[in-house]
Amino acid sequence: MRILLLLLGAYAAAVAVGTRAEAQNYPWCAIYSGGAASGGTNCGFITFQQCMETARGLGSLCQPNTQYQPAAGPYPPRKLRARYPY
Repeated sequence: MRILLLLLGAYAAAVAVGTRAEAQNYPWCAIYSGGAASGGTNCGFITFQQCMETARGLGSLCQPNTQYQPAAGPYPPRKLRARYPY
């Protein structure tokens, strides 16, 4: 019984430590206007059209996310060539 509890605890610890949480990074932000400097920002939009559909009718606007950095893609390695052959 103790071994079972020990194994269950070890499994729970491994699952809790093994998962990594990362913030999402999207290219468009909706800026919500709300009275005296109490508006909000939602930077969770992939396309400008998606942002505008959400912002429409709320007195909001969409702008590019200044913190957006696209994920590194699977680019093939480039071969470096000498500029001047010897």
